[in-house]
Amino acid sequence: MLVAADKFKGSLTAVEVAERVTAGLRRVVPDVLVEALPVADGGDGTVAAAVAAGFERREVRVAGPLGDEVTAAYALRDGTAVVEMAEASGLQRLPEGVLAPLTSSTYGSGELLRAALDAGARTIVFGVGGSATTDGGAGMLAALGARFLDADGEPVAPGGGGLAGLASADLSGLDPRLSGVELVLASDVDNPLTGPKGAPAVYGPQKGASPDDVTALDAALAHFAKVLEGTEGVGARVAEYAASSGAGAAGGIGFGAMLLGARFRPGIAVMLDVLGFAPTLDRADLVITGEGSLDEQTLHGKAPAGVAAAARAAGKEVVAVCGRLALPAETLGRAGIRRAYPLTDVEPDVAKCIADAGPILERVAESIARDFLA
Repeated sequence: MLVAADKFKGSLTAVEVAERVTAGLRRVVPDVLVEALPVADGGDGTVAAAVAAGFERREVRVAGPLGDEVTAAYALRDGTAVVEMAEASGLQRLPEGVLAPLTSSTYGSGELLRAALDAGARTIVFGVGGSATTDGGAGMLAALGARFLDADGEPVAPGGGGLAGLASADLSGLDPRLSGVELVLASDVDNPLTGPKGAPAVYGPQKGASPDDVTALDAALAHFAKVLEGTEGVGARVAEYAASSGAGAAGGIGFGAMLLGARFRPGIAVMLDVLGFAPTLDRADLVITGEGSLDEQTLHGKAPAGVAAAARAAGKEVVAVCGRLALPAETLGRAGIRRAYPLTDVEPDVAKCIADAGPILERVAESIARDFLA
């Protein structure tokens, strides 16, 4: 039995999901062998999943999205670092009730990458998602040695809004160690940088951007890319990067990572490799995956879909746990999930499901044990 589930956002971490499912299974079948491999798709919770799989947790002081210092973590094992941009530049790093779509910066994410380089990482898995930012990765690049100047030769203001005043860009000062590492951009979104499906239009409103803010941010990021087209070393490929899948991830930090030579891969596929999913899967006869909400988004690169696809390819049966189920059985079947067990089957009150997710999930796991193990 393998429990490979993501977090229930706002209720349970991926580690807690695994613990609660295991407890429920063992209440029905006390001697059942359960292996837990908490998973993530590159967004918030990615470092925690790596640490649960045996990586060392490292902490460093970096700039938060508004410039205030925060303690952020990354994970390291055998020369591979897992860096989660949300640790430094995520929405959870903003003061409660504060959203700053025009001024939030990814500078701290660049500092996290630099810390991984300092630690000797040869491969860096850069998980992006849950960002407070829409600056195209400009802050991250600045932290790594790039210079972005206005018409007076002064650094532009932080955040995506500040890029409207960009007059020149210089990437020649980027940390030379970047050329010697494999940088993997791990994300569950495939948006380009700008346009109707770009970072500002699709994700800006989630970060507090008004319609006018979205328009301003889209224009600022387009201007950022245009200025970079005249930059030595990367200019010829800037338009290609801006239009690429994943460039719009986490407010355009995907674009910035591509300028550093990052290779884009679906986040869950990267993390399954990093976490050692395949050998663990070999030992399992049933796989339990899941996340807070199983819905249409799940099918587009989220962790449960990735786990189910890998398990199906290996001939393993998969069931899922979730807080809320918004997919019909036929769709689940096509995704490789035989059956889903939502918390709302036990407790119809959604507010109670969120507040008491742990005990309810244990009861759900008891049902799985009765259906598949007893």
